[in-house]
Order: sequence, then C-alpha cells, then structure tokens
Amino acid sequence: MPTVRPIEESEATGIVASVFADIKATKKLDFVPLFWRVLATNPNQLELMWTRLKAIMHPEALGKKGRLDPLTREIIALATSATNGCPYCVNSHTAAVRKLGLDVEALGELMAIVGLFNATNAIAEGYQIEPDVFADR
Repeated sequence: MPTVRPIEESEATGIVASVFADIKATKKLDFVPLFWRVLATNPNQLELMWTRLKAIMHPEALGKKGRLDPLTREIIALATSATNGCPYCVNSHTAAVRKLGLDVEALGELMAIVGLFNATNAIAEGYQIEPDVFADR
C-alpha cells in the first residue's frame, strides 16, 4: 500500500495529465500504472523520472535507436529489480519481457543467472577478491 494517495487519472491536470498520456502512449497501456500515479504527487519528480526512463528504456519513442534492443533492456531491468528485491518492479518488468516474447523457460534461465551472480558476487565481495580479469586484456 503506498504511503501517499496516488493521483487518479481523472484528477490529473497540467504536466501530470500530459505525462500520464505520454506514459500510456509510449508503453501502449490503457491505464497509468500505480508507480507513476504515486510519483504524480510530486509533478516535478514525475516529469523528471518519466523523461529519464523514456530516454533510456524507450528511445524509439523519441526517434532514436538504442544500441540494446527493447527485450534486452527489459531483461536488464528485470534482473536488477529481482536483485534489488522490488516486487512491484519484478512484476512490471516480467510483464514487459513476456509481452516482448520471452517465454517461461527463458524467464527461468534469466532468474537462474540472477541467482547465480548474486551468489558469486557475494562470495567475491566477502573474500574481498581483487579483480584480475579486465576487458582490455
């Protein structure tokens, strides 16, 4: 349950209404997700976060071509969300990867990779192992 009352779409005016419309158009949704309605309690924060997210996750909507394809971007978002323990984001990005064609077997493989690297990262951090493998070698 949010700590503030989300802004309902019917209540949105000005910049909030504009951002809400852009979110629905860009994400091809018929509703504004709760995350954005909660952020709308601070219109400046809503606009800043949406502008940033749109530029990084939906560059095509701005007439740009990202170097990573939309599915790869969503897979990274899902893996990060799982690692950060954010149920809202895990569900949102799982819906996005499924919508982009990732099947349940691939989803399981993704979660196995996330779990594996959470474990190996913790081990390396716990032992304070200094890096010896570099991209330029």
